[in-house]
Amino acid sequence: MVVPIYDENPWRLPHRPIITWGLIVLNIVIYLAESGVVPVPDGMLTRLALMPATFLGNNVMPDLLGPVRSLFTYMFLHADWGHLLGNMIFLWVFGDDVEEALGRIRFVIFYLGSGALAGLIYVASDLHSDIPLIGASGAVAGVVVAYVMLRPCAKVTVLVTIIPVRLSAYWVIGAFVLMQIINLDSASRSEVAYWCHFGGMVAGALLLLLLRPAGVKLFDCMRPQRLPDAAMPDTSRLPGADIDRASGRH
Repeated sequence: MVVPIYDENPWRLPHRPIITWGLIVLNIVIYLAESGVVPVPDGMLTRLALMPATFLGNNVMPDLLGPVRSLFTYMFLHADWGHLLGNMIFLWVFGDDVEEALGRIRFVIFYLGSGALAGLIYVASDLHSDIPLIGASGAVAGVVVAYVMLRPCAKVTVLVTIIPVRLSAYWVIGAFVLMQIINLDSASRSEVAYWCHFGGMVAGALLLLLLRPAGVKLFDCMRPQRLPDAAMPDTSRLPGADIDRASGRH
């Protein structure tokens, strides 16, 4: 099992990641409501999950806005503390950098958009399923892919079982992406919504391209570096340079 715990931050976070922190707090508060710690009206939480059969009208939905609303509400529900903690760790490590790159308003649009599109991909994977989808993993998958597009060479410290290992982001996130794709074949037999993860990754890549502000570069550290002119050797001081200039040769 590989769990990210820390990444380096060349931007030094000139702006506090208020949205990322707020999303984490909101997810925790809603989970406390699910657990009965915070009182909520009976049956409210079950109506917030995303179910393909209900979304397409095969089952009865209490109100007309329910299917559309569930595209956004499902991502704030979690099955247990382990489910919640796993998603929030990824959001904690990677979300602040994406928020810094996009800005707060665009990051909100990005996060909710990634989660909603991931939900639609899940619905499309099994149109008649009556298994409810819950969890922030679709939106978080979008954040993770956006991070590697922005900072592929950043160093990320991960726990491999219990051993901390420091790797480049493209190795860590590349392995994450590969595992989601490999597991798509077994998605129908698993409790993990791999199609939602896959949809979130695709949505995150597309939305980053659409929403990134001007000047925010992608995969910058992986591009060939051009030497500045000042670093080029001064040939005017080489032997024979004066003779070449006098004879008109270049």
